[in-house]
Amino acid sequence: MSDRTDRTRPDPAGVSRRGFLRGLGACVALPAFASLKTTGALAASASAAGDGLATATTGAPLRSAFVFFPNGAIPKAWWPESEGSGADLRLSRTLEPLEEVRDLVQVLGGLDHTTADGGPDGAGDHARGNGTFLTGVRLNKSATDIRAGVSIDQVIARRIGHLTRFPSLELSCEPGRRSGACDSGYACAYQFNISWSSPTTPMAPESNPRLAFERLFGEGSPGERWANLQRRRQEQRSVLDFVMDEARSMQRRLGSDDRPKLDQYLTGVREIEGRIEKAEQFGPVEDPGIATPPGVPPDFAEYVRLMFDMMLLAFQTDSTRVASLLLSHDGSNRSFDFIGVPEGHHDLSHHQNRQEWMDKLADIDRWYIQQFAGFLRRLRDTPDADGNSLLHNSMIVYGSGNADSNRHTHENLPVLLAGGGGGTLTAGRYVNHRSKPMSNLFLGMADRMGVSDLPRFGDSTDRLGNL
Repeated sequence: MSDRTDRTRPDPAGVSRRGFLRGLGACVALPAFASLKTTGALAASASAAGDGLATATTGAPLRSAFVFFPNGAIPKAWWPESEGSGADLRLSRTLEPLEEVRDLVQVLGGLDHTTADGGPDGAGDHARGNGTFLTGVRLNKSATDIRAGVSIDQVIARRIGHLTRFPSLELSCEPGRRSGACDSGYACAYQFNISWSSPTTPMAPESNPRLAFERLFGEGSPGERWANLQRRRQEQRSVLDFVMDEARSMQRRLGSDDRPKLDQYLTGVREIEGRIEKAEQFGPVEDPGIATPPGVPPDFAEYVRLMFDMMLLAFQTDSTRVASLLLSHDGSNRSFDFIGVPEGHHDLSHHQNRQEWMDKLADIDRWYIQQFAGFLRRLRDTPDADGNSLLHNSMIVYGSGNADSNRHTHENLPVLLAGGGGGTLTAGRYVNHRSKPMSNLFLGMADRMGVSDLPRFGDSTDRLGNL
């Protein structure tokens, strides 16, 4: 999340102060309520419609998110046996955890990032997999002369970011590296970032759940937010304790249908805050050999879920409409001993067709899908301003920058598109687009987000209209 346009006061876009609960050092953004039609997400979406920007067919704002998983996939375990939709779609073993939300997920085959191929640059597919994922450009192979491209999330954020507190939200489930060389002479910046505000400037993601929480619910500059956090810790109080007077006032103004929704929302915020507090009790975590600060859960599944929940809260409160999450950088060698795979992920990816290694890799791919499926279910179960779900009014890309994890190829990338796009997407199917640039997908998404005047993006050749 960028501090450059952190809005908590009224602005021309219509983000009303009544869409927040405010107290000493606290600013709790609210979801939209039907009985307060001029506040929060409804006001912002109305403004967006007035500006000709994207809303769902019923008036709620559209959101776009981009989720990256590392080291490619086992193709035979990833892809469904054949194209199909509805009852004809047979999800693969890796994708089976999506069964409950299959009607709002597309499996997109045949999308390529040929700009990530080695060619004269040789090795470095992990760095290129990360760096091209949302940019679609060829990276300059250097540890110091960094040149990538503006990523699609930032292109969209530049156009619609003024409507929300934060133009975009960048998250990661591991600490990043901002300098030095990593993969075969490529700058570490390529390998630890997927979002770029300029060809030379990555949008460093937030990897600490506590700091992400404070950005969403604290108030003031980073230093002021930190001081407020320390005061709450000393007094053993929740961020919600400082806004209860306004919460009670808000309850009196809400209709009978909205009052329990406010209670449920505040309970959810407190539950997430409690999970962060529990993680902080463990102190710094060493995984893998890099000290991470308090607030990062030692349980990787809980870590991933917390960061997904931060994204959900940001969308639910219309704090942003553009987000990205790096689950782990390409080349990550994390152990998954908690699912019976003690070897490092990257080590296993060089499986050389050993069936035992391939089976373990497929288990890791399936585990990541399980976490993503849980996030989608929570989005599906969260109502939006128009009565539909957050998932209905979202477009969420899930994918990797490498295709075959053993050969490090960048053709036929493992990609999903989840959500209904506010009623504009045809989900519940597997479609093979047969060797088209992934950048074509991004152009199609940008159109739906109201950024329809882009002549091209990255290495695009056309818009992917069949979404």
